[in-house]
Amino acid sequence: MAKITYIDTEGTARTIEGEVGSTVMETAIKNNVPGIEAECGGACACATCHVYVEEAWQAAVGQPSPMEEDMLDFGYDVRPNSRLSCQIKVTDALDGSVVRTPERQA
Repeated sequence: MAKITYIDTEGTARTIEGEVGSTVMETAIKNNVPGIEAECGGACACATCHVYVEEAWQAAVGQPSPMEEDMLDFGYDVRPNSRLSCQIKVTDALDGSVVRTPERQA
């Protein structure tokens, strides 16, 4: 298990244990984290699970694939640290990681 903290635009933090092998999006959906809609169910076919990865965790999370970058074009307020949470696998290396949700999803 890896603890992931989700911070919404109001500044409310929710720390949740994610199962290794699942995704940051699946963990959020299973735990009713507000701000992550996941309309496509994790197929990397929309941008409704968009998150901002805190700088300290960007290396552990890795870079987006070309397909993910294409989908991020549909996101709201995309930044250099934007990722689709459906594409971030939970690993032991993510224990303590922090992601923020955007003001709204696309």
